[in-house]
Amino acid sequence: MSDTDQISTEKRHSEEAVYIYDAPLRVWHWVNAFAILVLCVTGYFIGQPLPSVAGEAYDHYIMGYIRYFHFVAAYVVMIGFAFRLYWAFMGLHAKQIFFVPVWRKSWWAELIHEIKWYAMMVKEPKKYIGHNPLAVLTMHVAFVWVLIFMIITGLALYGEGTGMGTWQFDWFSSWVIPLFGQSLDVHNWHRIGMWVMICFVITHIYVAVREDIMSRQSIISSMISGWRMYKDSRPMDGSE
Repeated sequence: MSDTDQISTEKRHSEEAVYIYDAPLRVWHWVNAFAILVLCVTGYFIGQPLPSVAGEAYDHYIMGYIRYFHFVAAYVVMIGFAFRLYWAFMGLHAKQIFFVPVWRKSWWAELIHEIKWYAMMVKEPKKYIGHNPLAVLTMHVAFVWVLIFMIITGLALYGEGTGMGTWQFDWFSSWVIPLFGQSLDVHNWHRIGMWVMICFVITHIYVAVREDIMSRQSIISSMISGWRMYKDSRPMDGSE
């Protein structure tokens, strides 16, 4: 039997590629991911400082550097988020996480299908350009709004250090801290937001790896190359 005959008895594999993530969006994604990682690590130690070290504090300045990197990463996230809002109107398929079409009946049907797919109650996933409905809803709530909450509470806490008369204090500290009660309450809610973001990141990575393996769509590599590959397997006669 020739190689051609052997191949003809196997399933045929076809792939379709769609360019869905343009370069500015991909750069934002990875810069934002790294900045959030820095924020979570430094934020944890700001709330749970390192044990004391020998000698005078000014000889080490460890917590000072941790706070510095936290603030730098925070500004990177804020500037990046402002760019992401702008790019939602300029980029390819970039507005999905900001606009959830809850008014569409078809969207709810697709959402239910995705929930069943992740619960392994259906065998075949649907293919989407960009994010599926469940991913859109999750990212809209657990990423967009949680990130806005973290920016507002973070600037309120930062404004305490910059003091009265600064824009951080006048625009955020002056009303956010009284709204929550006191500074410690804002700290606690900001820290809870950090853990929500950590849970989101863990889920985001798990789902991306799972979909890359099970849904026959390139998920992780899409945020590197920009191209989404849709893989399909059918017998040579075309039957399903």
